[in-house]
Amino acid sequence: MDQQEVAVRRELEEYYRAGRPPWDTGVTPPELIALVEGPGALPPGRALELGCGTGTNAVYLAGHGWDVVAVDLIEQAAGQARAKAAAAGARDAVRVLCGDATRLDELDAPGPYDLFFDLSCYCGIPPHRRDDYAGGVTRRAAPGARLLMFGYGPGAFDADLFAGVTADELRARFAGWELTDVTPGTNPVPTFWFTLRKE
Repeated sequence: MDQQEVAVRRELEEYYRAGRPPWDTGVTPPELIALVEGPGALPPGRALELGCGTGTNAVYLAGHGWDVVAVDLIEQAAGQARAKAAAAGARDAVRVLCGDATRLDELDAPGPYDLFFDLSCYCGIPPHRRDDYAGGVTRRAAPGARLLMFGYGPGAFDADLFAGVTADELRARFAGWELTDVTPGTNPVPTFWFTLRKE
């Protein structure tokens, strides 16, 4: 782990020590709800959540018939996600792993998955590790799989720690995927919802 990765991990751990981090609202975003429940909703299958935080969205997916593996880098977050799944009666449908989303081959998460969900995990990964994230996701993607990603754009935070993400970058890094939608967020800082589909 290099210095930038160590710094990012420390920053994330500090957010959890101080209380609920700003990205972990405890509310499932409407973009995920639309994908699961809206017109043309995906049929339940296998989902991998990257950067699951305290497990709100993993539990939501399990409640709608999905078999979920949820990954978070921070042990405190993973522990809270396990407890939340157990409290919701979803222990059998949600498996929480503490690990690095750029090192999926080291985790017990072989796939294939029909849905990948990322609520601001990728945008916090140092750029030199992002190909590993994209490769790990791609190797686990079923044909036609979806990746729904929320990301902060460049300039949203300290660029030394959080580089942000753009549509052009996702097109370049995710070979074999089609970027089907980019929706700007409503935050005061630049944010986006990206939807990719595995070809």
